[in-house]
Formats: sequence, structure tokens, C-alpha cells
Amino acid sequence: MPLLGAHMSIAGGYYKAVEAAAECQMDCVQLFTKNNNQWRAKPITDDDVRLFRESMEETGIQKPCAHASYLINLASPKDELWEKSIDAFAIELERAEMLGLLGVVLHPGSYVKSSPEEGLNRIVAALDEIHRRVPGLSTETWLETTAGQGTNLGYQFEELQFLLENVNENDRLGVCVDTCHIFAAGYPLQEKSDYEATFDKFDETVGIDSIRGFHLNDSKKEFGSRVDRHEHIGEGYLGLEPFRHLLNDKRFREHPMYLETPKEEGDRQMDPVNLKTLRALIKSAPARKK
Repeated sequence: MPLLGAHMSIAGGYYKAVEAAAECQMDCVQLFTKNNNQWRAKPITDDDVRLFRESMEETGIQKPCAHASYLINLASPKDELWEKSIDAFAIELERAEMLGLLGVVLHPGSYVKSSPEEGLNRIVAALDEIHRRVPGLSTETWLETTAGQGTNLGYQFEELQFLLENVNENDRLGVCVDTCHIFAAGYPLQEKSDYEATFDKFDETVGIDSIRGFHLNDSKKEFGSRVDRHEHIGEGYLGLEPFRHLLNDKRFREHPMYLETPKEEGDRQMDPVNLKTLRALIKSAPARKK
């Protein structure tokens, strides 16, 4: 059955995210390896690594990944920001490798005042340079499907296809599919036939085998809005059916699926609620240990 988890806070130490995931009876976990709204980062110590890996082993939490800083823009037409983003993402990959994470989820980038074509080529050049700087890592880059808000790239499957086909070391890349984002981008998911057509389209362009994991989020905005606003499972425009289709899709039985639902004040206890909602949609789901 799918591995369900969420993005958890690293306040107090990286291992705290693992412990919090275990307390919520999760199977997997996503985290930041640094403050996501700052360029600078404290070095990861040997103790940080030891405590994190021990927590993973003790709790049985699987398939950990990180999410890259939101400041990074590998599509930027501004050379200073582009080069700063290359530096930052190379460091993010090294930090994730130290902790033993499977991948770092990355928003492909925003072309701002250039063009989609120029932006995509900037991303390719950036990833090639990053791979040159940090060779031999096992941690992958997981390109995230986006909602297409503003000038964000990665909302059309063809854009992801371009990146996967043109980056030299594309065996170091994978894709993280966000349910809210692809719905907002205009890919239907609610009817079973629509769900199947959307993933057939993904397979024809990007390739199902490139999917490494999922972000499970409902959408505050309507279909095709190209607005990125997450909602709790079953409380947005997606509803429950798309998650039922996904959770029972045999192709993704071993894939990690991470919640990124709202965690504003008052929503902090919603991870267990969302997980319970999701698990109830899995056919013949075994009872969970308390």
C-alpha cells in the first residue's frame, strides 16, 4: 500500500521531524534541511546525522526527502540570482546526501521577464552545472509539477519532458507530482476516466517511471485556475475521489506520498486527520497499530 507521510518541522533537530512523523503514525517524511526562506544555513554536524539516522531506524519511517528553499530560481534571467541559486541547490543536495535522503523536491523555476523557452534552457544549464559540482551523489533532484502561477515553469507535462530529455545526467532526476498543482494546472482528476487520461498523458510525455513521489493536497481554487493554494484533503475543489483513484493505483503502491496541507495556527493537529481520511480511501487497508 502507498507510504503516507507529511512535511514535518525540524525545529529542535532533524531527528525531531522523524519523531513527529512516527507520533502521527506516518510511513514517510519530508523536511527542509535549512530555513527555507534564507540563503544561509548552519552546517550539518556529525551528531545531526547520527541522531537523524538513528531515529529513522528506531521508528521505521521510510523514504525521507527534503524540499528545496523557495528562494532558489534556476530559471532566473538575472545572472546574479541564477548563480546564487546554483550555489544554493548544490549545497542542498550535499546536505540531503549527508542525511541519507532519497531526493530534494525542487520547483523548476520562474522565467520572470524572459520567456518559457529561455527559462527552460536556463534550468537545463543550471542542473548540468550543479551535477558537475556535486558528482556521485545518490540523492536525486525531484522536479515538482507546479500550478503554473505567474511565470512558474513545470505546470505543463511537456516542460518537465524537456528538462528530463535535455539535462545531461538525467538519471539523477525524478518527478514529484503534486495533486493540487496538476489540478490547478488544468489536468482533470476527479472522474476515474479523467484520472486515467491525465496519467496516460503524463506517461506519454514525461514517463510514469520518472515519478518518485507525490504531494497530496486538495485545492482551495477551482480546476485550471493556475493558482497554488493547498487545502485539507476532501475540503477543496478536488474532493475525495482523486485521492481514492491515486491511493488504489497499483503502479504507485510503493511510492511515498507526503501531505503539504495547511499548517497555520489551528491546523497543527490536522495531519492525523488528513492521514485518517486518506487511509479510509485505500481498499482493503489493514488496521494500523495504535
